[in-house]
Amino acid sequence: MRAHLKSTSPCLLQSPPLQDLNSAPQAQGVTSRSKPGPSSESSTMTRNVCITAIDGQTGFLIAELLLKESKFTKQINSITGLALHPSIPKCKELESLGAKIVPHHPGRERQMVKTLQEVGCDTICVIPPAHEDKVDITIELCEAAKKAGVQNVLLISAAGCDYAERHKQPRLREFIDIENIVLSSKGDPSVDLGHSPCVIRAGFYAENLLLYTQQAQLNGILPLPIGHNHKFAPVALGDIAHVAACVLAGKGKHGFDDRHRGQMMIVTGPMLCAGKELAEAASQAVGQKMEFENISEREAKRILKAQADIDDSEKEYLLEYYSLVREGKTNYVVTTAFHDVTGEQPTQPSEFFRMYSQELRPKKKAKTDNFT
Repeated sequence: MRAHLKSTSPCLLQSPPLQDLNSAPQAQGVTSRSKPGPSSESSTMTRNVCITAIDGQTGFLIAELLLKESKFTKQINSITGLALHPSIPKCKELESLGAKIVPHHPGRERQMVKTLQEVGCDTICVIPPAHEDKVDITIELCEAAKKAGVQNVLLISAAGCDYAERHKQPRLREFIDIENIVLSSKGDPSVDLGHSPCVIRAGFYAENLLLYTQQAQLNGILPLPIGHNHKFAPVALGDIAHVAACVLAGKGKHGFDDRHRGQMMIVTGPMLCAGKELAEAASQAVGQKMEFENISEREAKRILKAQADIDDSEKEYLLEYYSLVREGKTNYVVTTAFHDVTGEQPTQPSEFFRMYSQELRPKKKAKTDNFT
């Protein structure tokens, strides 16, 4: 069953086909004829998962799937969430479902090592947080996981990071630095963390388009600084969560399921869209005319500053990704990993917009001047 998970706010985090990062012969690519599922010899293995940045939308949705979907819950022994903001409602909700929430205090590596050992963590899902010091925090988490003897590591990275130029798109490019930290453990036989790695390069989250609901409701427009000529393939956050849950719950004799272990999975949406095509998909979903408006980067910054309740580093990421679109570096679709891992098809743009039709539907103009 597809993970149709509707997030409550936009969240962020987008290249070539599957690349095998594991030289071991048993680490084969997933095939549609061999759907994910634990082998009988691995079904009794423990799986104590720790999810970082669980207070963010990505971490929350992955944890929610693992805690609610029976095909995942029966493979998971425990879920621990590391939260920079442990008191927010999302964390309380996950606690009610059975997760253990642990406050994350960056700069205390020794304490993090102790925490991972105390909860018996054997699998960590590393989600770089929406934070100015994203790279430093993530490096510290990886070092703590090494010292704690964690065996399986799933990194949620960003598709497009390999096309980003450090002087032009530094927030995107920093995901390459994070990937290097995670994957460098593979060459160190003394480190358990490198034994069973997997990386998901998540595409541009379609939920980011909801940052422009004000313009959609008031004027029936979708304003994006992406130009008119190039395209990109937004992916639903629920689809990324679905792939991640399959990887985290999958088991093999070496850790992760051998069909996932060592894989670089790029996951975009299923349809390349220019701005006009996005507006057409939105129009079909809401039942009213929506139009695309190509705006300048200056205006995009102004809109994000006024309307987006997200970290400044994530605003910078968004603007950098839009610049990749304008440069023609996002004209590709990669859905093979999603289909091979989940056995399903990713969410179409029209389907995504239908899920959020109430938020996007233009409001009817008042008949009097009493309201604006």
